[in-house]
Amino acid sequence: MTHPRPAGSPRLDTTDLARAAIFAGVIAVLGLPGSFSVFGGVPITAQTLGVMLAGAVLGPVVGAVSVGTLLALVAIGLPLLAGGRGGAGVFVGPTAGYLIGWLVGAVVIGAIVHLGGRRPVWWRTFAGVLIGGVVVVYACGIPLQSLVMRIGVDQALVANLAFVPGDLAKAVVATVVVGALVRGYPRAFRRTWGPRAANVPREAAQSR
Repeated sequence: MTHPRPAGSPRLDTTDLARAAIFAGVIAVLGLPGSFSVFGGVPITAQTLGVMLAGAVLGPVVGAVSVGTLLALVAIGLPLLAGGRGGAGVFVGPTAGYLIGWLVGAVVIGAIVHLGGRRPVWWRTFAGVLIGGVVVVYACGIPLQSLVMRIGVDQALVANLAFVPGDLAKAVVATVVVGALVRGYPRAFRRTWGPRAANVPREAAQSR
């Protein structure tokens, strides 16, 4: 009989890699509806929702592997970003920082949502996707956008206010989806959270 791995275990197995691949696909599919660009050619897209879900469901390590897999495929030329964009050029353009933010954000989201190996709860999930999926992404994206476009950080920050309502909506959707998965399909997550009572027989046996 196999036992669930400890919540902090960094080792990846084939199931982890399969989950990472699935969520990389989810992020790519969320780019299919297309996008429209605002200031500086930065697109408004649903793909950030996929990044939020990858971090929240898979945790910091596998979530980062999932996002990293997508970005690696984009780098070699596959048109997996919204609007059919791909190739190394996207990593030196105005959106480069946001793509880096996806990777860092997935780690932050997973770390907060699964803090201490705990079962995700709605308030920690929302905090995780808001901090990692919005604040971290902006913190990585805005300075590099400012640098590439040779404008002030304050100008880039003001321009990015157009993204805020949509990103808040994505955070709410991600929180609802994660909550539904916890209740209805906990196997979607990398870790399982058995009841504390499950440890009682083992402890009792050790005390005999």
